Amino acid sequence: MDKLNIAVVATKPFDGQRPGTSGLRKKTRVFMQPCYVENFVQSVFNAVRETDAPAGFEQETLVVGGDGRYFNREAIQTIIRMAAANGWGRVLVGRGGILSTPAVSATIRRRKATGGLVLSASHNPGGINEDFGIKYNIRNGGPAPESVTERIYAETQKITEYRTVEHTDIDLEKEGSVALGATEVVVIDSLADYTAVMEELFDFKQLYALFQSGFRMLFDAMSAVTGPYARSILEERLGAPRGTVINGTPLEDFGGHHPDPNMVHAHELVERMSASDAPDFGAACDGDGDRNLILGRGFFVTPGDSLAIIADHAPRVIPGYRAGLKGVARSMPTSTAVDRVAESLGITCYETPTGWKFFGNLLDAGLCTMCGEESFGTGSDHVREKDGLWAVLCWLSILAATRKSVKEVVEEHWQRFGRSYYQRHDYEALEAAPAAEMIAELREQLSFLKGTSIGESTVASADDFSYTDPVDGSTSTHQGLRIFLEDGSRIVFRLSGTGTEGATLRIYLERFAQDGGTSDIEQVLAPLARDVRALLKLNERFKREEPTVIT
Repeated sequence: MDKLNIAVVATKPFDGQRPGTSGLRKKTRVFMQPCYVENFVQSVFNAVRETDAPAGFEQETLVVGGDGRYFNREAIQTIIRMAAANGWGRVLVGRGGILSTPAVSATIRRRKATGGLVLSASHNPGGINEDFGIKYNIRNGGPAPESVTERIYAETQKITEYRTVEHTDIDLEKEGSVALGATEVVVIDSLADYTAVMEELFDFKQLYALFQSGFRMLFDAMSAVTGPYARSILEERLGAPRGTVINGTPLEDFGGHHPDPNMVHAHELVERMSASDAPDFGAACDGDGDRNLILGRGFFVTPGDSLAIIADHAPRVIPGYRAGLKGVARSMPTSTAVDRVAESLGITCYETPTGWKFFGNLLDAGLCTMCGEESFGTGSDHVREKDGLWAVLCWLSILAATRKSVKEVVEEHWQRFGRSYYQRHDYEALEAAPAAEMIAELREQLSFLKGTSIGESTVASADDFSYTDPVDGSTSTHQGLRIFLEDGSRIVFRLSGTGTEGATLRIYLERFAQDGGTSDIEQVLAPLARDVRALLKLNERFKREEPTVIT
């Protein structure tokens, strides 16, 4: 064992290093400042040691990987040196520095690791002038809860030194072990643990037969992390034709893409799925692999409908769920489609605030099996993150079992359960202070809205959503403003903090109808959208007459 030269480096706190459950996200150049990554990583180690490893890290395992964006490799080398200096027993690193977010979760769980560091800014752009992020996941494989992130933040505010070692870079392209003093650094197959979990859940033979029958699909990895996973599973294991996966090589800037799988940013896939010779099925995943887009020929499946349809079919068509579902959960802004499926199955549907941590408690307690959110995230109890490729395999299983088109599956669902006509309107890069002031003003008006008119509709009730966790009893307040109309419509308002510039106002519009889904969604929701813009005075405040993105 080589003796390491451990350096204890003096440092000072940086402002603004408070992580959320999505981690710490800033512009890449912020992370590239001297000591910035080191301060945050040391603060993570200090916080984790305090509660999870009071005897030290000698017997503990850390998983490290990211989505391949710019600065990914440099940050990983820094983390490896610091892990060795802090005495971690093992560090498992994805080959090439690559591990999707659900793969990190799978690896932590399968290898019983203490936790993991995910290097990603999710669906946000990558590059030296774009976004970067670091997130800590705990022993269950899920994002650190608020109790942990607040301890990390407290450490960032008082840090005076960090520990590192003098050592050359580890070869991340070669699988195998390297000793850094007492620390074993293992470069692992990025695909192995995740693929093993998928094999346990799905009938790969059935899916192979589907592709051998002439079934065609198109998967857009958006030049991000799911490319290697999709090529391995879809093309090599399931027999999909070469070329099924497009934009399959992870690039530091995602090839100039904005790796957010929606109808705007996944335009190449959308165009090809709208062509006369379109494949049977289309899908895309985001930068770190935890979000998904589902398409048929010229047909878009909303995330809320996708969750509901997966929950309805899974016990019948996916081996991993044949024992039935314990329950389902959705974030509050997500459409109520899955509520009706839960009722038909005789199981509970939990309505939670936005944030995957709330699902984690329910999953760990065995209260729910599947969960999802309107921002293209769907998952189950196989990991503790949302999982884009898992959702794609769920849909392939449904199509293989029913031998129907995507459109036919969805329309049959609407015939049985009715349809939630639903859209999310994003107003991006608003000035943060005026946006916060606008929401504060609306919050103050909520108690006076009942009985008033919004356009031609009358307000039945309005509130500021709060949630009491059924597992730990914790209460979360101010989770989104809701307006319920007498005609059954629902409007939700939230300011999102997942970006790195300004504020994003998200407005969620939902109108339920038992009409077989035959109405035109634009005609159904356009009047409601117009009335909401007027209510908020968006044009007067921000000169915005239309949203940046509609999903």
